[in-house]
Amino acid sequence: MAPLSRPAVPPAAFRAGRAPPAAAGMLLPRAGGAAGRALPPLAALSQVLRLERSRRTAIVFPLQKLERYLAPGTDTAQFRLFQPGLPALQRAEALFTSDRGHSIDYVSSAVRMDHAPPLALPEVCFIGRSNVGKSSLIRALFSLAPEVEVRVSKTPGHTKKINFFKVGKYFTLVDMPGYGYRAPQDFVEMVEAYLQERHNLKRTFLLVDGVVGLQKTDHIAIEMLEEFGIPYVMVLTKIDRASRGVLLKNVLEIQEFVKESTQGCFPQLFLVSSVEFSGVHLLRCFVAHVTGNLPTVEAS
Repeated sequence: MAPLSRPAVPPAAFRAGRAPPAAAGMLLPRAGGAAGRALPPLAALSQVLRLERSRRTAIVFPLQKLERYLAPGTDTAQFRLFQPGLPALQRAEALFTSDRGHSIDYVSSAVRMDHAPPLALPEVCFIGRSNVGKSSLIRALFSLAPEVEVRVSKTPGHTKKINFFKVGKYFTLVDMPGYGYRAPQDFVEMVEAYLQERHNLKRTFLLVDGVVGLQKTDHIAIEMLEEFGIPYVMVLTKIDRASRGVLLKNVLEIQEFVKESTQGCFPQLFLVSSVEFSGVHLLRCFVAHVTGNLPTVEAS
């Protein structure tokens, strides 16, 4: 993967709210979707592009919304390491959009690695504390493929198995059981085996609650990823529930922790709201990139 080291500015088409001519050929699900359900508001970029400029930027690049509230002189380089242009965002969206020639399917679940599907495609996995909003985020990522069922429960610890979702011929997304409260008894053995044996794993997405920040169990997960040498990135969830002050505090503390105390973590923190779709489009793009499906990320 090419290094993502320089800040970039979204293209003029995005800033102005215009889709370039290539967007006309994008395959987007019709209202109602394959399963007869209407698309959630702002699930598609075409919906976001109708918003006024500041609202668009806040939805696609939520970290930038916080910059104006930082003290003068605060280093924000880590806020803009991955900042793709509109064409890259659109290509990533197409990967997450089901179509007759591009299916997105639940494949299987596993409690042991000998039950896992073959190592056929690049893979990313999502892991986090119970009730961090992992299933809700995965459902938001797959909102343009409404036939994909991602169960979301009000009961923490609902996910007890490793769930595999195949995105066409391009990559597999893996939903891991939550750790902490009501985690499966064999959670450690299950997750350690997965992380050590899935040689096609390209990136682990470690979800952290945006309201409470890093917890003791999160630090244990980080230590495990660092020990195994697994490349990972942190995703701050539920940002719609956190006040601006709390969110700023957690973002700055986590980015300082990443800078000073980690080696395998991507320096940029990703902020998401599964309710408002803030950061979801950018996260789709990053998933597409780390799985090798966006070899070049347009910066301008």
